Amino acid sequence: MRHGSIPGARGRVRPLTLLGDAALREPCRDVTDFGPGLAALVEDLFATMYAARGVGLAANQVGVPLRVFVYDCPDDEDVRHLGHVVNPRLVEADGVVIRGPEGCLSLPGLEAGTERYDHAVVEGRTVTGEPVTVHGTGFFARCLQHECDHLEGEIYADRLTGWRHRKLMRQVSRASWHRGS
Repeated sequence: MRHGSIPGARGRVRPLTLLGDAALREPCRDVTDFGPGLAALVEDLFATMYAARGVGLAANQVGVPLRVFVYDCPDDEDVRHLGHVVNPRLVEADGVVIRGPEGCLSLPGLEAGTERYDHAVVEGRTVTGEPVTVHGTGFFARCLQHECDHLEGEIYADRLTGWRHRKLMRQVSRASWHRGS
């Protein structure tokens, strides 16, 4: 990226889809058109993610039901990982299960201890249709799993049980952005 443009620089910030919106609960469709519309969507996803100060963003979080996500996320060694994946498939999630703080731009201001594997591999395509494989460890593995979940219509709260789930749902019900459902 050093000699390329900054991701999102040409994109527009889109409104975020918040918990309670049906768009977050529907599995997304595969991308079939790798044209300029997809490139513009990826730029918009980066612009929106940066504006919201996130580390990842899936297309359905801006109301677009396509299998695309972007990321700019560190791993546990503070190595920056920057990119996007079109039609991603989580092909490996293994290693040690770690409960760590997890938040979501669709549940702004909230987080909960969520169990995730500390290693993940995602395969998919680039915006131009080239095959890509992304390996993640630690926090970046958490990010990859989180974004893949979004594209299946799931959110991190779905992985919580017991008091953690109840506590998060109480926080959601009191959040200023919550519309009640």
